[in-house]
Amino acid sequence: MGKILACDYGLRRIGIAITDELQMIASPLETVATNEIWEYLSRVIPAEQIEIVVVGEPKGLRGEATDATAAANNFAKRLPKRFDGVQVERVNEMFTSKMASRALVAGGAKKSQRQKKGEIDKISAAIILQDFLASRGSIF
Repeated sequence: MGKILACDYGLRRIGIAITDELQMIASPLETVATNEIWEYLSRVIPAEQIEIVVVGEPKGLRGEATDATAAANNFAKRLPKRFDGVQVERVNEMFTSKMASRALVAGGAKKSQRQKKGEIDKISAAIILQDFLASRGSIF
């Protein structure tokens, strides 16, 4: 069984999270500059035997499109064309950044760490991935 990768797509940065081999546990991996994502994925997808990529869908409070929605949609559409055999799934990412910030506070992270956008992005990706796993009944 391959792993699942999640992307919290942003116009500047993309948070990345990954599952274990059993597709049960989501863990933050890293944050990648948006302009470097294709090179990064070209290395990670084969190396980690990724079979599904989950892309967060940015939406406003009323479910409307945001500045990042079109770019995230384009990214999601290009993934299966670039990586044959990789399935792409979408998950609503509403409030994941706020949840990531709260998780950092609850975990005792120092203020300087909580203010690093990259930390929030990769934790947001893990939350997106955890939501996807929960929707499939893949977690305890």
